[in-house]
Amino acid sequence: MGIAVRHLSKRFADFQAVDDVSFEVPEGQLVALLGPSGSGKSTILRIIAGLEPADSGEVELTGADATNLPVQRRGVGFVFQHYALFRHMTIRQNISFGLEIQRLDRTEIKRRVDELLDLVQLSGYAGRYPSQLSGGQRQRVALARALAPRPKVLLLDEPFGALDSRVRDELRTWLRKLHDEVHVTSLFVTHDQQEAFEVSDQIVVLNRGKVEQMGPPQQLYENPTSPFVTEFLGAVNVLPIDSILSMNSIDEEAPLPLDIPGPNGPELIYVRPHDMEVSRDSDGRPGWFARIKRLTPLGGLVRLELSLPDNTRVLVQMTRERCRELNLRDGEGIFVVPRNWKVFHQKSENFVQDYVI
Repeated sequence: MGIAVRHLSKRFADFQAVDDVSFEVPEGQLVALLGPSGSGKSTILRIIAGLEPADSGEVELTGADATNLPVQRRGVGFVFQHYALFRHMTIRQNISFGLEIQRLDRTEIKRRVDELLDLVQLSGYAGRYPSQLSGGQRQRVALARALAPRPKVLLLDEPFGALDSRVRDELRTWLRKLHDEVHVTSLFVTHDQQEAFEVSDQIVVLNRGKVEQMGPPQQLYENPTSPFVTEFLGAVNVLPIDSILSMNSIDEEAPLPLDIPGPNGPELIYVRPHDMEVSRDSDGRPGWFARIKRLTPLGGLVRLELSLPDNTRVLVQMTRERCRELNLRDGEGIFVVPRNWKVFHQKSENFVQDYVI
């Protein structure tokens, strides 16, 4: 196992930043810690690195107990959001810094730095200073410097957070390619769901200092076990069952299959915008009448904001081609059919049932 944390807890005054957190990062994988601000992501990363002591719990790195080891003995490479490069040093000097502390032979240092400059595609920039590079280039230097001493694990704390969206997109692809080449066990902190999906092998979803769910990105997206995970991993419509049941379906003889298991049963339906199908007529299928309040083109996709008969707002996402085929316009009446949705208890937030029609 590359990284294992067991029952980690950390409190700052009255704030419980990390609350009995346990998870494992398999050797050679890139795993994302994903959650909103204040969910404990960076605190967990700093505890693993040895930069912050835990109140309780254990940290194992490559099978060895590292809970009480000092930073320099953990074999961890750390990449920060704001690069933390030495401004007075050249790019070559920045990358070689950790190797010189290890007192390696100069020939070996030069060979390793040249190897890393080639790996991060900055071979022609060795003599420049950080101020002479773009933000994306500086972050690549920071990654090369972290990898130089051949760390056991690599920790990245929102490494692309300070960059513009286009550069972030480029570096996501580059980081995934880099990881596939070096295979160093990596833990990556982000609050960006798309970033986590594009880069990681698995995702640990955090909320209020606790682990909500862990698994491969697509598995989490398709099989969330709580309303929080469902909402955090992408746009979703939240529809009260009482409201839905009060509306007539398109076809009275083919209502939506909502089986309510008693007075304390499920109360909320969660359905993603791309799982809502729009048509000009009902064709005898279950669903509802809705009116288009706003139509927004989004490149190759189109987002529809709909209003159901009881004024419930629903978002639908479809391809540009499908929207053109239906010739949809603002203010028109259409029919909407949910194809795949999940039901949760409103109070307990327990998962109840998957529905697919």
